[in-house]
Amino acid sequence: MPTATPLNSLREEEHIMATLLDLLAQEQQLLVSADIDNLPALTTRKTALVTQMTLLSAQRHRALGKCGFPAEESGMDAWIAASGAAREESAGLWRALLEHTRQAKELNRINGMLISKQMNHTQGALQALRPPGAAQNNFYGPGGMSTTLPRSRGFLAG
Repeated sequence: MPTATPLNSLREEEHIMATLLDLLAQEQQLLVSADIDNLPALTTRKTALVTQMTLLSAQRHRALGKCGFPAEESGMDAWIAASGAAREESAGLWRALLEHTRQAKELNRINGMLISKQMNHTQGALQALRPPGAAQNNFYGPGGMSTTLPRSRGFLAG
């Protein structure tokens, strides 16, 4: 079994982050085209990738600590500087991971705005379907007619 090094985790992290970035771009296209039927499967894949990233990041931190460096993101620069022959590969992967992470955060922010816009549009459409002056807490009774629930006066214990 190969020794766990920060470089091993870094390789996997960069690959997974690139994949996540692609999924976020796909998600954005689905949101722009209002193709909500395909979003749940994409969300499941995104969640799995984020879980993998979390585990790999923790693995990299442990490997940094075992090598005598701070077991956190700030330890990467010192480890890269001391990584000898693997310095160039490590530095390139680290820069790529940081850039892909920045891009993923921005795509996620934009996608969140698109989701919010879609929700507002849906709420507006639902509001337009309500009869004028209808209360917000409408329900359908057994005869299919719209009814409102009486407002609760609260519960008093004596």
